[in-house]
Amino acid sequence: MTVSFFDLGVPTFLQTVRSVGVCLDKATVHCRETGTDPDELVSARLFPDMAPFFFQIECIDNYSVWGLDAIRGSVFNPPDLVGPVPFRALQARISGTEAALTNLTPEEVNAWSGKKLDMQIHTDPQKTAFVAETYLLSFLLPNFYFHAVTAYDILRAQGVPIGKRDFEGQLRSNIR
Repeated sequence: MTVSFFDLGVPTFLQTVRSVGVCLDKATVHCRETGTDPDELVSARLFPDMAPFFFQIECIDNYSVWGLDAIRGSVFNPPDLVGPVPFRALQARISGTEAALTNLTPEEVNAWSGKKLDMQIHTDPQKTAFVAETYLLSFLLPNFYFHAVTAYDILRAQGVPIGKRDFEGQLRSNIR
């Protein structure tokens, strides 16, 4: 089986983005059933020195849609962070993330295979040279999953009844 650059990224991101959307929906139901305002989840954290829930959702979007866009343009220029927004806005952001990923075509994304991208993180004076595949596999995907897991864990710690199957989402099996 040959795996294309598109296959490595877009369906992989979509599986988790969709599962995060389901978890957000379940959080809304949980809040309604418990009489909790979903906006209280926006600033929830796992630990005081960890970033809050809204940041995790921003990063899920940034490390998927923005990350792929960085490959397209060969420029690592992270977007500004938005900050706390109402819970509904986080749901809308994840819906927008799914829509943006769905709009990418295999031909478009596969054309980026092998593109070079130099990345400079924070105040580190040294740039790291990547090609699209190594940037996706060693930077985007680990960061994307870190923030998706953290978002899941925050919701779970807040009592939202979600489990591993919710996180996994719709598996891409080859059963017809």
